[in-house]
Amino acid sequence: MSKVFIIAEAGVNHNGSIELAKKLIDVASDSGADAVKFQTFKAEKLVSRNAQKADYQKQTTDKTESQFEMIKKLELDLDTHKELIAYCKTKNIMFLSTPFDHDSINLLNDLELEIFKIPSGEITNLPYLRHIGRLKKQVILSTGMADIGEIEDALDVLIQAGTKKENITVLHANTMYPTPMEDVNLRAMVTIGNTFNIAYGYSDHTLGIEVDIAAVAMGASCIEKHFTLDKTMEGPDHKASLEPNELKNMVKAIRNIELALGSSVKKPSKSELPNMKVARKSIVARCDIKKDEIFTDDNITIKRPGNGINPMRWDEIIGTTATKDYKEDELV
Repeated sequence: MSKVFIIAEAGVNHNGSIELAKKLIDVASDSGADAVKFQTFKAEKLVSRNAQKADYQKQTTDKTESQFEMIKKLELDLDTHKELIAYCKTKNIMFLSTPFDHDSINLLNDLELEIFKIPSGEITNLPYLRHIGRLKKQVILSTGMADIGEIEDALDVLIQAGTKKENITVLHANTMYPTPMEDVNLRAMVTIGNTFNIAYGYSDHTLGIEVDIAAVAMGASCIEKHFTLDKTMEGPDHKASLEPNELKNMVKAIRNIELALGSSVKKPSKSELPNMKVARKSIVARCDIKKDEIFTDDNITIKRPGNGINPMRWDEIIGTTATKDYKEDELV
């Protein structure tokens, strides 16, 4: 990718409302993100009815309801997907969604999604990985909770199923919402890229945007970040999401870092070339010098501006003869 691919993760922050989902698309588009991502699942195929919620979900939702009851309210049906995809096109932003079961993979494939995002929880789901691998699409693989061996196994499954390695981007991630800073381990992102010689990025669940900016500076080609209209809304993920202005600030900062990273060639930049005459120095007359005098440490010195003889040639000038008269401070 020629620039960092920024995914604004709406996830389930639509709270089951298509109107709210469209407002999230508006925010993502306005921020300058490349894609807005939702989640595609059937509750019956994702969790058993007695599955417990994660601790952070217990803190942000009704403690009396099960995980099944919580996510059942957050399903998006086929018609809603079609409507949201059409709306994204009007907003000039890519629609993405993470499938959590085989039916959802098929639904998104039928809807001709260009990129399939694999969530951290499915990295050890061999039939699921094989199903996506067979589609031979672009794949973004999140690796929260995984060790390097599990990442290797997942990549092997995807590649053996038919997905080209160059079409896979692996995201370092931590699945705690929010992620404590001491658990981010951002250097592991680079380890992933170096170990597998593969494109890498970061899926972020920390509070704030600084880790995302650091990830880009460390070579991330893809950033994924949750966002919401309001952190105080009811639902499992709002609290650990960015609000609209924060999302916009993150995208702006990432684009600035992209520009700032540059070409890696060390040379004067176009903007600073004029400063060379001002800030650098030249060899000048320390005092009045007559023609045929010998240049010595006593009658020449080094001062600004820098449009005369480079002081690195000092040894060449010392001991030579003045070919004209010089006034004090005149360039030699």
